[in-house]
Amino acid sequence: MYAVIEDSGQQFRVSEGDVLDVDLRDLAEDAKSIEFERVLMVSDEKDTKVGMPLVDGAKVVGEILDPMVKGEKVHIYRWRRRKASKRKTGHRQKYIRVRISKISA
Repeated sequence: MYAVIEDSGQQFRVSEGDVLDVDLRDLAEDAKSIEFERVLMVSDEKDTKVGMPLVDGAKVVGEILDPMVKGEKVHIYRWRRRKASKRKTGHRQKYIRVRISKISA
């Protein structure tokens, strides 16, 4: 069984046991799980449900493995030609690492 979920403008194809990184959000300090209610599609061996745009009553539950993980560093390099002007900065996006524990449709 797998599902396609939407989170922060991104779509993820997930199955039970998959580990994925989703954008950081405000959660309670003692939160152990997270629910994704924007489910676009659910499929198993015999049936496929496609939402218009969401599947009614479907949700995906994930267990929080790490509340804050940093992504890879992205370098931003800006310069102006024929001027002695340049600037280099970097950015590391923060994520929540989640293991999918349950898909219900």
